[in-house]
Amino acid sequence: MQYARLGRTALKVSRLCLGTMNFGPHTSEEDSFRIMDRAHELGINFFDTANVYGWKKGEGWTEQILGRFFAQGGGRRDRTVIATKVYGGMGDWPNTSRLSALHIRQACEASLRRMQTDHIDLFQMHHVDRDAPWDEIWQAMEVLVQQGKVIYVGSSNFAGWHIAQANEAARSRHFLGLVSEQSLYNLIDRTIELEVIPACQHYGLGLIPWSPLKGGILGGALKKEKEGRLATEFAQKNLAKYRDKLQRFEALAEELGKSAADVGLAWLLAQPAVTAPIIGPRTIEQLDGTAAALDLTLDEATLKRLDEIFPGPGGAAPEAYAW
Repeated sequence: MQYARLGRTALKVSRLCLGTMNFGPHTSEEDSFRIMDRAHELGINFFDTANVYGWKKGEGWTEQILGRFFAQGGGRRDRTVIATKVYGGMGDWPNTSRLSALHIRQACEASLRRMQTDHIDLFQMHHVDRDAPWDEIWQAMEVLVQQGKVIYVGSSNFAGWHIAQANEAARSRHFLGLVSEQSLYNLIDRTIELEVIPACQHYGLGLIPWSPLKGGILGGALKKEKEGRLATEFAQKNLAKYRDKLQRFEALAEELGKSAADVGLAWLLAQPAVTAPIIGPRTIEQLDGTAAALDLTLDEATLKRLDEIFPGPGGAAPEAYAW
């Protein structure tokens, strides 16, 4: 396994992050345990979850599965850099969502209980809250850090200017601020190259891409279609939209003698701002399959061909759209 520092911190995380969103709704607890143990065997030490995962409001189903996994002992918690999130609705009352100081505190305490741990390694804001002043947010986070309940703070789905706003406010308070940003990023979805990635690089944030294969579309969708394994409405819609590009992409992967998924992940791993793409396996076989991407280094010619198939926005703003 390869490891990298998370942004400007000294924390080392695996270059693949295990996403747990399937645990509970799509993967049984027993299979989830096996996947997490296998991830540790592969050297993956970075797990990502959220208090809303499991999609049963207020229950934190996926976090509970993680808690029972850690409770088995055997060094499981100590081997894991655990990242969870706060923002989503955890109840029907007014202060059971978003980023008020009250909800941040309550959400942290609830996540700690569910995951049966005394600290969260990376506490991520799942979305920006335009109604919450940064002084309120940072004061709440500072208290959690001082109490030892949170080690690092990250963001998810922030715009570039939100990252700048957040970290300048943190700087004025002599606080570390954001150390990571979790964004939608893959060969098809490259909008963050305009402003989010430059902001991450300027402020020293590690970039953690979610949906690195666009919900499986970049994981050999055409091949799956031929085999009758492409069933979801999301897959069908995107296959129709990107069919021509996917034909060229899968032909390139076949030419390289690699799977489409490996090429898609290898492209992300080659991007200088990326720390660790989030992989969300439903089975151990899927987990084992993704590990091969770490051994694939794409040369400049191949990276250029991928840019031709899936062109980005043209680089960073404003040069991408202005002289």
